[in-house]
Amino acid sequence: MMKKQKKPGDNISLKTKKNEAPAIIDWINSQTNLMDSIRFLVENEIKANGVRNLQQHVPADRGFSNEVAAGLHGHGYQEDPKHSPEYEDVIDEEEIDEDDIESWT
Repeated sequence: MMKKQKKPGDNISLKTKKNEAPAIIDWINSQTNLMDSIRFLVENEIKANGVRNLQQHVPADRGFSNEVAAGLHGHGYQEDPKHSPEYEDVIDEEEIDEDDIESWT
């Protein structure tokens, strides 16, 4: 059975991994409009490669870690002291922030 196709205006839910890299959590927390930031990244992917299923093109293990993040674009990544490897930011669908929902529209 195929998954239900999304239409404009539909909600999507995202969940971080329990072992998400602190740099990714910091990036998410740095966005004032998370959906628009994600949309910008998607737009750039589509411009570069067209519409495709990235899961068929990216390795499951991308080796992204703080060491890799430190080398990105020549900017050093400083880990936020409140983060530890166990740091997790999981959003249950019942706990979706109303501000996030507004930013999705």
